[in-house]
Amino acid sequence: MNKTEYPNKTERLYDIKAAGSGAKTFVLWREVIMAYVSPAIMAGIGGLITADKGLQLAALTTIGGTSALIALMLGLWLRIRGGRKRWLVAAPHLVVVWLFALMGAMLGLCAAWATTNLLGIIIPIDNLVWIDRIWIDFPLSGVIASTIVTWRWRLAVKTNLSFQGRR
Repeated sequence: MNKTEYPNKTERLYDIKAAGSGAKTFVLWREVIMAYVSPAIMAGIGGLITADKGLQLAALTTIGGTSALIALMLGLWLRIRGGRKRWLVAAPHLVVVWLFALMGAMLGLCAAWATTNLLGIIIPIDNLVWIDRIWIDFPLSGVIASTIVTWRWRLAVKTNLSFQGRR
């Protein structure tokens, strides 16, 4: 039994690890990758099943890309400011996730509105086949990304707070 293997005396004496000691922290790049891959795979499978080439392409571009972008923005905000907002940690887990999912949908709708209006000024919308699809892709991607990131951030915060309280 090595003394450096077990950091405290109890773990050394009883040859056990404390529960939660291997808790993972919130790593933003992992969350962004997960937020990109999850909806992209699901939409890609849906596109394969229905033989919809547009959905297959959207899975890798508008659906996955929007999810990754929203996950990055939300993850940065949660990492920098989220811990300071006491209600985020104190409120029930599902309530926080539901609120952020709703905010993700609203952000997706705003992005779809801005994209269609700005691109409509620069490029005639009739030439863009995928422009109709972003009204579904952006809000849905916002909901998925917000749910994934908030759920995982909240689990990491609760696990780390409960683990720090045991020391």
